[in-house]
Amino acid sequence: MADPRLPVALHPIAALRRYTEARIGLGRYGSGLPTAAHLDFAEAHARARDAVHAAFEADAIAAHLQTAGRPCVHVASEAGDRATYLRRPDLGRRLSAAARAELAALVSGFEPPDLAIVIGDGLSARAVNTYAGESALSILKLLPQAWHVAPIVLASGARVALSDPIGEVLGARLVLMLIGERPGLSAADSLGAYLTFAPRSGKTDADRNCVSNIRAGGLAPQLAAAKIAGLLTRARALGLSGVGLKDDEGLIEGVAALPALEKPGISP
Repeated sequence: MADPRLPVALHPIAALRRYTEARIGLGRYGSGLPTAAHLDFAEAHARARDAVHAAFEADAIAAHLQTAGRPCVHVASEAGDRATYLRRPDLGRRLSAAARAELAALVSGFEPPDLAIVIGDGLSARAVNTYAGESALSILKLLPQAWHVAPIVLASGARVALSDPIGEVLGARLVLMLIGERPGLSAADSLGAYLTFAPRSGKTDADRNCVSNIRAGGLAPQLAAAKIAGLLTRARALGLSGVGLKDDEGLIEGVAALPALEKPGISP
């Protein structure tokens, strides 16, 4: 146990904490952490656990999207409840039979869409509830108006790869999954975006592009929307995604950067 007469020793890089939420320069009290740092760690751990078990507010997100003129459909994976979802990640990657039938009926007789957007709860429903609806609308505003976009799919018990069977059933050329990322001790509200060209069951992470840490304290949602829209536009034009699709820094500049993707001489 630390001697209470010992002063709290400040870490040499403690001043850099103003620039990051990472746990750096915490200092020490004797051989342990100062009480404030210890309590902060415990609070962050509790927030991360709460984020994992938070309720997915699918109805509220759907209402927001429908008010903006975007139809929605709510489906589920084969993970029947949250406990099963956490124990069996494989079930979160599979579309339930009922959901598969509902999506197939939804697009029956219609032209295959250029894009399907899936909003999944993932490991942080808190992030999805906060950012996913508005992010989806911001992305759609930046895409070519000629694109045919399927009704937005709200998916419960979702892992990233659930976007593959959803996109496959819808016949989409591209699928974009907006999903809550695994909470950390620095951020429990981080949204991730994963895009895949020609989605189908069996795709791997090498076939996807990811834009992560979308939140107020990370990559600002508006900047993320511009970056994602640029990647989607390029993926559609080149017919690929994943390791073959370069994540050019210029894509984050916003709408003005998007026409540059059409110019000859730009490396894919």
